[in-house]
Amino acid sequence: MHDDDEKPLDPAAARIVAKVRGLMLIGGGAMLIGIAAIFAVIGYRVFSSEGSAAVVDASAMLPKGARVVSTAVAQDRIAVTIETAAGLEIRIFDIKTLKPAGRLRLTTEP
Repeated sequence: MHDDDEKPLDPAAARIVAKVRGLMLIGGGAMLIGIAAIFAVIGYRVFSSEGSAAVVDASAMLPKGARVVSTAVAQDRIAVTIETAAGLEIRIFDIKTLKPAGRLRLTTEP
């Protein structure tokens, strides 16, 4: 059939077709905004990440006769518990740079 052969819609049907078109435009626009937001988040995470972890070589000197009792990792810190002649000591290091971030000595009261 050709467009010339179609009968014009009555006013009620024309209003319904216009409403459906409007709702389709709103739905399509919302979907495009959602897809754009997803791509924006993916792009942000790809380009703002620091890339692969850098390899850091580091060494920490322990007191003579000391031994490592335990290690723990929390957020961006590494905690190393060391047993020395004076008592327990906890040394904290930054996980990215392995630089010392703190020290806690645990001793008994005299």
